[in-house]
Amino acid sequence: MEKLIVSTHKQTEMIDITAKIQQVVEKSGIKSGICTVFVPHTTAAVTINENADPDVVHDILMEINKIVPFNDGYLHMEGNSASHIKSSLFGFSEQIIIENGRLVLGTWQGIYFCEFDGPRQRQVYVKITG
Repeated sequence: MEKLIVSTHKQTEMIDITAKIQQVVEKSGIKSGICTVFVPHTTAAVTINENADPDVVHDILMEINKIVPFNDGYLHMEGNSASHIKSSLFGFSEQIIIENGRLVLGTWQGIYFCEFDGPRQRQVYVKITG
C-alpha cells in the first residue's frame, strides 16, 4: 500500500492524480490486477471523469456547488456540512483494472481527487492487488 499526499489550494477543487496512481502501479510490478484508490477523509472524495477538457471539471464543481450550497441552514457546528454531503455523493474509493502494468481507463478518463473543504493537505491510499 502507498500513501500519496495531495495539497489542495481552493475550497472546492478536482485534481487529476492519474499519473501519480500509474506510478504506484508501475512501482508495484503487478501486471494484471486491481488498483484501489481510497480517500480517508469525510470532506473529500475520489472520482473518475473526463481529463481532456478542463471545462468539464469547472462544470462539475459549478453544478455540485449549486446542488449542495455551502450555506443552507445546516446544523453541523463546524460549518462544513455541504462538504460532507458532497463527499458522500462522490464516494471515497474507486477500483481500476490493471492490465499489462497499466491502469485500464477510457481514452478521456482520469482519476480525480475531489476537495470539498480546502485548502488542505490530504492523503490518498493506493492498494495494488495482483
